[in-house]
Amino acid sequence: VQLQASGGGLVQAGGSLRLSCAASGSTISNYVMGWFRQAPGKEREFVAVISWSGGSTYYTDFVKGRFSISRDNAKNTVYLQMNSLKSEDTAVYFCAARHRIYNMGYVDSDFASWGQGTLVTVSS
Repeated sequence: VQLQASGGGLVQAGGSLRLSCAASGSTISNYVMGWFRQAPGKEREFVAVISWSGGSTYYTDFVKGRFSISRDNAKNTVYLQMNSLKSEDTAVYFCAARHRIYNMGYVDSDFASWGQGTLVTVSS
């Protein structure tokens, strides 16, 4: 599966953005989908994951209550709604796919396919 992330940009602290991850080459209903991010000078870190059906989601603590992951399998797209953005959310955001036979994943080595990343910059 090929993934294309989009929706990044410059936003003020407290604002919102919605990232999209469009898949091609395969239907995303075969995959657990995740979002990760990498801030300047830091390692890539887990943000959120959603099961292949959308019935289960999991978030890292620093985005709980602010970010929401969702998917539309009919559109072959996964979303990350980001609200109440903080300057520390500034990073390149990546979407990733993991075949559903492996269940949920929480680290980048769990995911085999990656998008190219989209930059989110939050100004304070």
